[in-house]
Amino acid sequence: MDAATINKPIIAVAALVVVVAAAGFYYLRHRAVPLPTEPAPAVNTAPAEPAIAHPLPADADASAPALPSLADSDTPLREALGQIAGVDAVKNYLMPENLIRRLVVTIDNLPRQKVAVERRPTPAIGAPFVAEGDELHATLDRQNFERYKPMVAVIGKLDMQKLAAVYFRFYPLLQQSYQNLGYPSGYFNDRLVQVIDVMLATPQPAGPIELVRPNVMYTYADPALEARPAGQKLLIRMGPENAAVIKAKLMELRAIVTATPPKH
Repeated sequence: MDAATINKPIIAVAALVVVVAAAGFYYLRHRAVPLPTEPAPAVNTAPAEPAIAHPLPADADASAPALPSLADSDTPLREALGQIAGVDAVKNYLMPENLIRRLVVTIDNLPRQKVAVERRPTPAIGAPFVAEGDELHATLDRQNFERYKPMVAVIGKLDMQKLAAVYFRFYPLLQQSYQNLGYPSGYFNDRLVQVIDVMLATPQPAGPIELVRPNVMYTYADPALEARPAGQKLLIRMGPENAAVIKAKLMELRAIVTATPPKH
């Protein structure tokens, strides 16, 4: 739990990702190939494309306006999210620039040990991190849970079906940004589902959560907790009540993005 990530509510992204992007286009298509009448010469074949586990619908809404380029997507995306989450929520909890890129990078990093804080899609929470105790024995102070409550209250009221419509609308830009990260054959919706499953597997420690401070930064005293993915440690730091709200919304989101939505 380094000092940089302590003050960054990156976990909000995992739930607010619903407010992003796209009408997915990327079904795997398999074509039947006639059998040759005589043996064909051996040829070098490229590795098979990875199977897409959770494809989104291949037909976009023809009545929807054309998508902007990735570079020009911030304003239309923020406007679309503002209609669902509220203009103030978008202003307070999402960065104004490079929003899709920031969301994709952060979501991809949540199951890892580190999150790229400089690419976070959310601004820092104003209140500082608080530990209860002293340098020799400290625990996670419940005051930290209060810092996240306003943001979690917004997330708890989100209509996930409406947010999913925005996600499907802008999905091609999410997919483009994900492939730009170095996953040319990757499928962002599958990665999102993987990340949600990691977040839903976050344990809830019983009793006070002990901390140690080997240097300037606090870490979890329990090595098993400290070794957990960055996204899980963030959920734990938010407290059980906030984490329950986030998990409930993530479960709603997972159900939507793993089922082929109806055709328009």
